[in-house]
Amino acid sequence: MENFYLFVITCVFLVILPGPDTAIMTKNTLTVGKQGGFKTMLGICCALSIHTLTAIVGLSAIIAKSALLFSIFKYVGAVYLIYLGVKSLWTLRNKEKAETTETVAKNKHKNKSSFKQGFLTNLLNPKIAVFFLTFLPQFVNPGSRTFMSFLILGITYIVLTVVWYLFYIYLLNQISAFMKKPKTQKVIEGITGTILIGFGIKLALEKAHT
Repeated sequence: MENFYLFVITCVFLVILPGPDTAIMTKNTLTVGKQGGFKTMLGICCALSIHTLTAIVGLSAIIAKSALLFSIFKYVGAVYLIYLGVKSLWTLRNKEKAETTETVAKNKHKNKSSFKQGFLTNLLNPKIAVFFLTFLPQFVNPGSRTFMSFLILGITYIVLTVVWYLFYIYLLNQISAFMKKPKTQKVIEGITGTILIGFGIKLALEKAHT
């Protein structure tokens, strides 16, 4: 592998850069709690593992070169992001001020769905697949053992993602007392819903790389 340390530094900036994953992570951590954040992170990392493996076996290359497959992934991912955004805004509209037993049950359900939301948000984003296909090869020697090199780079990226999100969840938890106030919760739901819809529209308008 070439310039491994440069790869690590670049990944740190890429992981910190806000995107759909950060939006759903923020929402689930602040509305559900640390467990929601951890499960969202686990879902994102599982999806990243799949992207790494597909990049290794070449499926990402097929998606990147096929306008049809790219479009299918793109629109499915866009619809899912918009669905999450609309769901957040709908929750905001119907949210009751007083917490009841029914509300607690809904929060438990949200906790269970946090993994699925993190997993699908990342997995259904074709830009991630294209990213792994185009970014990782820049740090692999042409004559080296490509499989192991890709695997090490992919695992490194996932580990850096975990480290950042653990810190991010901790940070959010430290200010959770303020963030969990009813008025703050409404603002979070509204902003996150709008951001997710925006990301969904942006993804739908993304052109395939040929």
